[in-house]
Amino acid sequence: MTQLENARKGTITAEMKAVAVRESLDSGELLAAVASGLVVIPANRNHKNLQPIGIGKGLRTKINANIGTSGDFSKLDDEVRKLQMVLSCGCDTVMDLSTGGDVTAIRRALLAQSSIPFGNVPVYEMMVEAPRQGKTFVSLEIPQMLEYIRRQAEDGVDFMTIHAGLTLKAIEKLKKKPRLAGIVSRGGSMLTGWMLHNKKENPFFEHFDQLLTIAREFDVTLSLGDGLRPGALADGSDWAQLEELLTLGELVQRSRRAGVQVMVEGPGHLPLQQVKMNIHLQKEVCAGAPFYVLGPVVTDVAPGYDHITAAIGSAVAGAAGADFLCYVTPAEHLGLPAEQDVREGIMASRIAAHVADIAKGLSGALDWDRRMADARRRLDWSEQEKLCIDPEKFKQVRERRGSRTDACSMCGEFCVYKVLENYQL
Repeated sequence: MTQLENARKGTITAEMKAVAVRESLDSGELLAAVASGLVVIPANRNHKNLQPIGIGKGLRTKINANIGTSGDFSKLDDEVRKLQMVLSCGCDTVMDLSTGGDVTAIRRALLAQSSIPFGNVPVYEMMVEAPRQGKTFVSLEIPQMLEYIRRQAEDGVDFMTIHAGLTLKAIEKLKKKPRLAGIVSRGGSMLTGWMLHNKKENPFFEHFDQLLTIAREFDVTLSLGDGLRPGALADGSDWAQLEELLTLGELVQRSRRAGVQVMVEGPGHLPLQQVKMNIHLQKEVCAGAPFYVLGPVVTDVAPGYDHITAAIGSAVAGAAGADFLCYVTPAEHLGLPAEQDVREGIMASRIAAHVADIAKGLSGALDWDRRMADARRRLDWSEQEKLCIDPEKFKQVRERRGSRTDACSMCGEFCVYKVLENYQL
């Protein structure tokens, strides 16, 4: 049985117990949240050595890192090093988005080394492997697509992005009322090409019940992708995005009825003032399903710094109720991220998640900041290093720009804590 089915029967699984401990929650409280679909625990029964995490209401805001090859950079060793970076930097989940090299072997190698929930986008393997078999993606038949998904589930993938809410109706409307940035989802664009070429409905929408059967068998959490997410501020909250969201709301209910865990992916580029509204709308339309956002990126003009633009949007989204933040690296919109890009993206996303947890009033979030403030006032540099999100960066700056005093080199002997220390203020 899936985590959802177990919860409905009142069975607290080993994964639920582990999550409850990590979140400092009563296991019965977590059980109820999983049973209602407000929390998911991505834990494919075939993923060995997995340290389970929970995503959803009342839990710490989680972050995901994307890694994976491209046609230009397709070395497995590079991605293994990125995975180790992801694990060492305290990321909650990782997704393999490989589109270059032997993507099947790459997925399996990364999965074998991942102790955190592992996700993917199934159509990526389809679009890479089809030409190697003398076919094209648009020539793939439904049974072949489903077989790819089954094989990935058998490998142990914990959650999958499935663009099942993108329909022919929306595509036809998009032809008549085009967007500034068009369709920016890679999976969404591939499926759109398949639909237009074959003049058929989205196979993942039309055969959603078969997808549910596979997901239930292996307890794969479906992450309903936003194939029509806005790729520019000008397209934010437009009819295409919102129409797809309504379809996703229906698919959430179908997933839950089938005993399949499900979460929903959210917009990519949004003006800051629209972020909170989008979170609240998604929660309403999708019956409180965990919400997974890419950023949102809140300005289009900062390539090279989109880990910052996304962190701004993520903090606002998380505070408004988003449960899961997909990191964005400085390489976004420019190229495949390198190891250092991955690190910077994770740290920016971790900061945004913590800011959101403070705003949500999560137990322990504000206490962490209080302990840091106390250590800072006491000029306890050792304790500050232990408490900070990025101890490595802390140490580097201290060593590079240290002071001859016991304060920092910004103020030195004029440190505010030293000036007034005799007055106990």
